[in-house]
Amino acid sequence: MSVLIQREPVLNRHKTITASRLRVHAPSCAAAASELSRLAPLWPGARDVFVGLDDCVPTVDLLAWQPPLNVMLEISATRLQDADTQALMSDLICRQIPLCLDDYEIGMTLPAHASFRFLLADASRQPDMSHAPGSPLAKGLADSEAFNEAIAHGYAGGTGWFFLHTPHTPGNKLNASHAQIIHLLNLVRNNAEIKDIELALKKDVTLAFKLLRYINSAGFGVATEVSSFRHAVTLMGYDKLNRWLSLLLVNASHDQRAPALMQTAVIRGRFMEILGTALLPKDQLDNLFIAGAFSILDTLLGTQLDVVFEHLQLPPVITTALLERSGPIAPLLTLAMTCETGTATQMATQLSALGLSAEQCNSAQLEALAFADKLQFS
Repeated sequence: MSVLIQREPVLNRHKTITASRLRVHAPSCAAAASELSRLAPLWPGARDVFVGLDDCVPTVDLLAWQPPLNVMLEISATRLQDADTQALMSDLICRQIPLCLDDYEIGMTLPAHASFRFLLADASRQPDMSHAPGSPLAKGLADSEAFNEAIAHGYAGGTGWFFLHTPHTPGNKLNASHAQIIHLLNLVRNNAEIKDIELALKKDVTLAFKLLRYINSAGFGVATEVSSFRHAVTLMGYDKLNRWLSLLLVNASHDQRAPALMQTAVIRGRFMEILGTALLPKDQLDNLFIAGAFSILDTLLGTQLDVVFEHLQLPPVITTALLERSGPIAPLLTLAMTCETGTATQMATQLSALGLSAEQCNSAQLEALAFADKLQFS
């Protein structure tokens, strides 16, 4: 059995992403330690990372891995009485590695020698955490309403993909501000004349300001300040402008869930792009990123995907993947979603069908997570 990693975000009471949670499916602690050590150069360092073991008993074999400074290790409450797990906990405490308790239940007796930074509990079975002896985080949330209910009853935050689900049906009309970004995207994707792109920018002060702010930022590295739209477009080039506008569209939502949704969208896109290098021609990689990033565009913009695509001119390979879940891009999109909410068995099956290894998948996930964390959507 290979080691497979799934991820989910950890959000505070304001729905701001404060950490990532990695669930490691491994046949043994030694195998988990070996894979986690291999992933060290790709480790996401911008936020805290919860690491929990599935499918194996936590033992001192895990100590072959040197956890980065931003790691908090999860211990399942069901393992607290295991002698091997107790030995591991004692060593982790001596090393001052923070611990979290998973599957906490009200009334549970906690070890006197251990201090848990967070208590993870299933909110459907433990609805009220007002008197919890620590900082409780809710698991098993169905949607954002369930999250709000958990916060009202003592939880400090939650973990999982609840924010992807909404009781509201996306509308059938495009917001005017979104339409303007889409208009610019269409111009760029169709290699329009620079003067036409410049004219479109002049019609939208907000968009123009964002472009100039971006190109004059330290990260872009221009020697002198750029104040001309024509100069900005020329410096960026159409490929970079297309990527920037695509991210801007993903970033256009004012929903409270938007930061978490945007991070999810970008991780999907980057994950697909990384794995696609082994499967598709180089000129298809941008399509992979766009497909992943636009996969939750309906939730982000509050507009049905087919309505968005009536206005946004995208290659058929992208629209087919997003609307019909078919074509060469679709299997990678399915894998990206399975890494979030599927099972390790489903991941293994899909990886086998694609001819990819568990190691490739794990590396791509961490690299994509680190990439999105640097963008700091929260």
